[in-house]
Amino acid sequence: MKTPKFLLPVATAGVLALTLSACGGGGGGGGTTGGGGSDADANLDGRGPITYVQGKDNSKVVRPLIDKWNAAHANEKVTFKEQTDAADQQHDDLVQNFQAKNVNYDVMSVDVVWTAEFAAKGWLQPLKDKMALDTSAMLKPTVDAASYKGTLYAAPQSSDGGILYYRKDLVPTPPKTWDEMMGMCSIAKANNIGCYAGQFSQYEGLTVNASEAINSAGGSVLNKDGKPSLNTAEAKAGLGNLAKAYADGNIPKEGITYKEEESRQAFQDGKLLFLRNWPYVYNLATTEGSSTVKNTLGMTALPGKSGPGASSLGGHSAAVSVYSKNKATALDFLKFITSDETQKFYATQGSLAPVLGALYTDAALVAKLPYLPVLKTSIENAVPRPVTPFYPAVTKAIQENAYAAIKGEKTVDTALSDMQKSIESAGAAG
Repeated sequence: MKTPKFLLPVATAGVLALTLSACGGGGGGGGTTGGGGSDADANLDGRGPITYVQGKDNSKVVRPLIDKWNAAHANEKVTFKEQTDAADQQHDDLVQNFQAKNVNYDVMSVDVVWTAEFAAKGWLQPLKDKMALDTSAMLKPTVDAASYKGTLYAAPQSSDGGILYYRKDLVPTPPKTWDEMMGMCSIAKANNIGCYAGQFSQYEGLTVNASEAINSAGGSVLNKDGKPSLNTAEAKAGLGNLAKAYADGNIPKEGITYKEEESRQAFQDGKLLFLRNWPYVYNLATTEGSSTVKNTLGMTALPGKSGPGASSLGGHSAAVSVYSKNKATALDFLKFITSDETQKFYATQGSLAPVLGALYTDAALVAKLPYLPVLKTSIENAVPRPVTPFYPAVTKAIQENAYAAIKGEKTVDTALSDMQKSIESAGAAG
């Protein structure tokens, strides 16, 4: 999820908007529910200018692509509406504009976990029949994440898997397990730097990090039936790993305030030995003039219990609003975004993980981005965050309780029990 992009690629502004979008009411629905109705059937042949809405373009890829599109489409130009780099705020902005049936939000970049919520509300144009998009060349998890109840509602745009960045000048052989990594924190202390950081501020990134910790320890947030399963020894071990690392100082005190960009900056400034973040960091850490780790940047799989850990599936998809007046143009823009050429540009210019499977074995691309084959494996085996129309309420429960556990304000047992109850309530309230 940078959000930056990512991720994806957020403590929530707009609790009311989250509450409304999490439950069935709130006056947010349009004239469709799950893909049928007048709004979804309207303006399928419409052509003309459109607006593309996305979070802050930290990877610096949006404007060059829009310039390229506009040069070839004089009568169907795209205007870029740039949101903040906080995913919760991006979500709230989209909800508010969907509720207002804003025809000027034509194509939106949506975090993979928002698809079910927005589709269930009837806000996203189903990509079928006249609006169909060919997904045969795309990685299956990216297509699944862009679908709801068997229907495609968005175009997979960029994927994401978590990566462990490390200082290869200080750590010649990277850790394969969490315990190995914690054992290396003595190296950080000897060099007067922090050991490990991820995204532990109380926002969407904490849902990602907490889910990864639980999954990597053999637990799960939801079971195969979609019910919360947090009162387990594995879940306790996973969340307990983060709480213990913070209590021990292996996660530095300021780490509890880090989102993607703060943690990236700390690592690039030479203040961290290990960093969990998304692939977009690679491009910035190796090209920005202020980066102190250009020549010492190592990358490996996230550490797990006895080997590689389970990343949360990140990334974004591009969806068309049912309220757009120019859906034919919007569909062509989706095809442009998912084209081979654009996907290569995302990868080379922004370190954004492509959605086309063949690019991960493209010799020229792998030469530039040697981590691609490993990243493909990470994405193919990633565990998604909970897929539910009530996702905002679910992630809120994860964030609040994981944050309290890491800070030591709740015991891990209490935090998991409270998380379980809140997620159960979210489903019941929906």
